[in-house]
Amino acid sequence: MSDVQAFLDQVEPTRRKTEAARLDALFREVTGFQPVLWSGNMLGYGAYNYRYATGREGRWFATGFSPRKAKLSIYIMPGYADFGPMLARLGKHTKGKSCLYLNKLEDADIDVLAELVRAGLKDLGQKWPVEAT
Repeated sequence: MSDVQAFLDQVEPTRRKTEAARLDALFREVTGFQPVLWSGNMLGYGAYNYRYATGREGRWFATGFSPRKAKLSIYIMPGYADFGPMLARLGKHTKGKSCLYLNKLEDADIDVLAELVRAGLKDLGQKWPVEAT
């Protein structure tokens, strides 16, 4: 069993496990990438290398999610600066700089979420080349 499948199998509660499986299918379909487990609790699809003007550099996943108990965290890099119209159509959510939070997956329009993932990958790819995982 892969680390990804083992991670998905242990997600709790049951509702969150079902949402995680649905999100995994969505991200696989939209990105065409296989998931990789990052930091033990985030599924990432695609990856990119970054280097900031400060000299800080690293590697991170291009998009992904974490099925946390309190909320679903959806990661669309590098942020939401140009995604206001899509976010307005998404449904009930809150957001951080590069993170979108959903209490329940059913609160969001899944087609709009797919649009956001695509737009986030396109936006990220204009700054940093995205590699398949």
